Formats: sequence, structure tokens, C-alpha cells
Amino acid sequence: MAPEPLDPPVLGVDASFSGKRWLQRPCDARIALGLAQQHDLPEIVGRLISARGISTEEVTAYLDPKLSTYLPDPAHLLDMSVAVDRLVAAVRAKQKISVFGDYDVDGATSSALLKRYFRALGQDVRVYIPDRLKEGYGPTIPALDQLKSEGTDIVITVDCGIASHEPLSHAKAAGLDVVVLDHHVAEAGLPEAVAIINPNRLDETSVCGQLAAVGVTFLFLVALNRGLRDAGYFSDANLEEPDLMQWLDLVALGTVADVVPLTGVNRALVVQGIKVMSRRHNEGIKALSDVANLDEVPAAYHLGFIFGPRVNAGGRVGEAGLGSQLLSTTDPGEAARLAQQLDTYNQERREIEERIQEEAMAQAEGQGDRSVIMVFGEGWHPGVVGIVASRLKDRYNLPACVVAVADGKATGSGRSIAGLDLGSTVIAARQQGLLRAGGGHAMAAGFTLDADKLDDFHNFLDERVGAVIREQEIVPTATVDGVLTIGASTLELIETVQCLGPFGSGNAEPRFAYSGLRVVNVSVVGRGHVRCVFSNAGGARMQAISFRSAETALGHHLLNHGDQPVHVLGRLRENVWQGRSSVQLQIDDAAPASA
Repeated sequence: MAPEPLDPPVLGVDASFSGKRWLQRPCDARIALGLAQQHDLPEIVGRLISARGISTEEVTAYLDPKLSTYLPDPAHLLDMSVAVDRLVAAVRAKQKISVFGDYDVDGATSSALLKRYFRALGQDVRVYIPDRLKEGYGPTIPALDQLKSEGTDIVITVDCGIASHEPLSHAKAAGLDVVVLDHHVAEAGLPEAVAIINPNRLDETSVCGQLAAVGVTFLFLVALNRGLRDAGYFSDANLEEPDLMQWLDLVALGTVADVVPLTGVNRALVVQGIKVMSRRHNEGIKALSDVANLDEVPAAYHLGFIFGPRVNAGGRVGEAGLGSQLLSTTDPGEAARLAQQLDTYNQERREIEERIQEEAMAQAEGQGDRSVIMVFGEGWHPGVVGIVASRLKDRYNLPACVVAVADGKATGSGRSIAGLDLGSTVIAARQQGLLRAGGGHAMAAGFTLDADKLDDFHNFLDERVGAVIREQEIVPTATVDGVLTIGASTLELIETVQCLGPFGSGNAEPRFAYSGLRVVNVSVVGRGHVRCVFSNAGGARMQAISFRSAETALGHHLLNHGDQPVHVLGRLRENVWQGRSSVQLQIDDAAPASA
């Protein structure tokens, strides 16, 4: 069967400097125009809304996303009523509750959310975050035994547990009740637990599959709050019912940092959570803002690239529980100390990451004929391999795996490209006995294996992924939302486009193409960033920057432009310098204008 013909590339760019084909984001021009006219928006914004699948009837709610519109009834999730009944009984009986969380931001925010909620009920919970290097991911038998020995009656796992069959069976036999709050894709057989709340269970029919673990945790607390209210707990205990909205800043942080799609309920959670965050009531987040010298209202960018890496740093290269502690504390002094410690760990993480990335890039250069890039090294830190894999994927437009090897054991992380489900491929490798453990989702996966099986695993991935690439004729693409001129790129347009945010996974920030620009000034600044000034035929100019690109093909062509015109693709930014605002283009790609 012949493949469907490809759409014509935008501005004729079939192979950019980054090796990508520029394709227009599909949009019904008639609907777009109607949206723009009805809601008094620029036509380009009407196109952006239409391209996101928003109907005329949905626009008002989309432009002002409220939880009352988007938050589903948690009672519809499987096992929710069972979990609520068990926790209502535990709260009434003042049983000891412990939380077992993952060491990433999603796990830290989920754990902190539970700790703050139960603290509001007058009950302190024990939070256990495993050491990434010593214990690995998810609950283990020794950890659960420790919690049991401390007197724990019930454990709530957050952002983990869905694949922990043996540890949870052990917990049940030991008389330890477990409730799982997770969002990772489950397999057919579920572990033994009192309740498993996971929108990605195979038998789940809800539409909440894109929630992060912190979103699942928030829904659980909505249901638990309701359950305690219906049971008369708040009136009996003479307690004020906790206002869950006050903790939406944690939900927003975990949702953005876990890179789940910012659509529907996730987008509403983040929009409302950022409003809560701007009030600076959380001492931990306030301390993070201070240590990062953030002097503006946080946006999704700050959550993903300023706060997230620092909260993550403890789990990556330091003490795994610091992030959860920071987000849970109500003591300003403790918050300042923890934020400073995490900032120090983040600096260490950057240095480790840069060293490993340099070695990984050198190793990857010889794999141009492979369908999957796989690099590995003795002594590489497992806490940063995922970040480096993401950079390799971006550079080569191929799925990439980066593996840390120590004592004959290999621990790796992979990142994929659109159209290739890496998680299912890793699961297939595990089922064939190539891996000790492994799983993930379409765009990211993690795995462990014996080091002597690395070549076999690479060949397996290469064969599976290569077959998909050949069958589907997958080519790297860059999505274009519209073609603009420098004159149309105004601060007013930037402000209007922001109403479509927050931007991130599943709700990509609009990217605009510019035709036939000339580079009139270019230099390398900071850590390999390329700064440019572009000019059009009429002499209008625009500032631009391309991050971390000096050593890439894109950066090379910008720095050695030879006064040849280029098509440019990027995202519009407001650049504030000494109190003055101007338009700046963040360059994503470029191509020769003759393409």
C-alpha cells in the first residue's frame, strides 16, 4: 500500500539546517476566521485556537479554564470508593499513615500534598522517598518492612507502585495495607493492594489518563474530603474542612514538571495553580523563587525550568527527600536552608550532566546508521541520563538511550520522537528477557539490565524501531503555526497569544515562520547560545536567540551565514531589559531561503 502523499512543506522547507521538514499545523481556515470575528481576536489567534481543536462553543471556557468546568468527578475512577473508605476509617481511628513517593518532582509534590492535607487534619504522616542509587524506583520489601516496624498501618504510594508486585504482596502478607496512587501505564496483572487508583489501568474507562500523579493525588483528596464530610468527621472533630484550592500550586508544579499534556483538566489545574503560586503562601516555593532570583510572577516556564530542576536535584544527585521536605515545610528558615541545598545540588547536577553529555555526544557520532542512538559509560550518574538522552534525541532526531554502567549493571533512560512508542518497545524487550526491569510511555522509558546484554538490547531496539520508521516513512518534522512578518510580530500579539497558555507538552507554544531574512549581526553568548539580529527586505529588524546551538548544525549555519537569506522558525518572546520591553524571537530552526 502506497503511503499517503505528504503535505507541501511551509516555505518549501523540506530539510532545514536541523534536518527537519516544516509542516503547517492543520487548521480549518473558515472556522478560524469565525472564531476570530466572534471573539474579537486577531485572525492568527483564531487559527491557533482552531488548530487546537477548540470549537466555537468551547472558546469562552478555553480562554478562562476553571476547575468547575474541567475537573472530573473522582468517584468515577476505579477503586476510589474503596480507597476513601479505608482512609476515612484510618483517619477516624488515628491509624499511622505513611506516604511512599517517587524521587522526582511529581512524586515530591504528590507527597507534599498528602502531608499538608493530613497535617490540616491534625495527623502527621511519614513520607518515605527512596534513594535513587541505593534503592531504585518504587517500593521495595526492605522499605515497606521499615515502615511496618515503625508502626505504619497503611501506606499510600504516589507516582509509583503500579508495577511493584512482589513488594506489595509482601506488604499484604505482613499486614500492611497499601493504596496505590499512580499514573504510569499498567500491565494486565495488577499488584495486590487495598486499592489501585490509576487512570491508566487497562480496565479503567475514565478520561483522566493524561493526569500526572499529583493530579491523581488531588482527585483522591477531593474524594477523601467528600468522604470525611459525609461521614461527619469534620463536625465530630470540630475541624474546619481543608480548602484544597490552597495547594493547587503544588499540583501545577508537579503537572508541568512531569511533562504531561497541558490540555483539558491539566491546563485548568496549572492555570489556577499558578494563580495560587503568585500569592507566595508556600514557604518552599517562595524560597525557591528567592534562591533563583525570580522577581516576577511565575509562569509555566519557571515551573518547568527554574523550580522543577531544583526540586529534582535532590533525587538526582543529593538527598532524595529534600524536595518533598521543602514543599511541605511551613518554617521560612527551614525552607531557605533546603532551597539553598537544592540549588547547590542543582549546580552539581549541571556539571555532571555537561561532562556526561560531552562524552555521550562523542560516542554517538559513530552511530549515524542506527535507528536508535545508544551510548553508555562506566561511572556515569544515573540521575542525569534522562536529561542527556533528551539532548541526544533533539540533536539526531532519533530515539536515544543513555546508560550508566556500574559493577556489571546498566541503568538507562530513553527518549523518543513522535510516532515511535519507546515504552512499549522497552516492555517487549523485558518480556523477551533482555532486561531486568523496564517500562515507560510513548516518549520516555527507563530500564535496567546486565551490562553484557547492552549490545543485544541495542540491536533489539534498532530492529524494532527501524521497522516502524521504514513502514511508516517517519521523517523529522517541525510544526509551523503560521507565517509572520517582522512588522506583525508585536508585543500586543505576544500578550494575546499568552491566553492560549500555559504552554508545554500537548499544548505547544506557537511557532511562527519568517521568510527570507538576513542575518545582520550574530555572536555566541553565554553557554553556547547564538544571538542574532535579523532584517527583512524593508529594513525592519528583530532580535533573536538560539539556545545551546553554537555546536549544532543550526548554530554553525547562523554563525557562517555568508549574507545568504534564510527562513527562520521560532517562538515570540517579550524581552525586558532595564525596564524596557521588546520583541525577541527564540529560534527553533532555520533553512536556506532557496530551499
